[in-house]
Amino acid sequence: MFTGIIESLGQVTDIRQEGSNLTFHLNSPLAGELKVDQSLSHNGVCLTVTAVMGDSYSVTAVQETLSKTNLGQLKIGSRVNLERCMVANGRFDGHIVQGHVDQTGVCTEVQELDGSWLFDFSFDAFLGNILVEKGSICINGVSLTVFDVTDDTFRVTIIPYTYENTNFHELRAGSIINLEFDVLGKYVQRILGRSA
Repeated sequence: MFTGIIESLGQVTDIRQEGSNLTFHLNSPLAGELKVDQSLSHNGVCLTVTAVMGDSYSVTAVQETLSKTNLGQLKIGSRVNLERCMVANGRFDGHIVQGHVDQTGVCTEVQELDGSWLFDFSFDAFLGNILVEKGSICINGVSLTVFDVTDDTFRVTIIPYTYENTNFHELRAGSIINLEFDVLGKYVQRILGRSA
């Protein structure tokens, strides 16, 4: 389980096709603290560390993951938001994040404000995911609060720290992003759907 609080940015140094899978090699300040078989969130996608080599490590994404996330669009040099699993005695600073991306969305507009940035996003409402005003969402692994919610759009405001220390500073109109909707909302929706 994760919390959506990004620890570091990793940089893709190599990508290898292995059948229908992609193996990514990344440099990261976290590499020295990783171990093989550890779960690590990459842009909100939980992947297993398969090798650690000094200041770099590797992970593999299967076709199912590649088809439902933005990981297949990564290139050498791409920066990736990283978060290790939450420790049991740590503070819960974000919200419950599983590392299971529900769908991708699209950044439709970025506005620089006086000391922050306003991001607009759209997503496919026909996939059945829901948002509530001032509810939580995970975008590329970052726990955020949404507002101006419609059936298929929402906004978030990004403070300078988050903008500079995640890959939000690289997002533009048209950028594809990973979305994980609030797991509590998903369970409530499922229960209400059964009782209707």
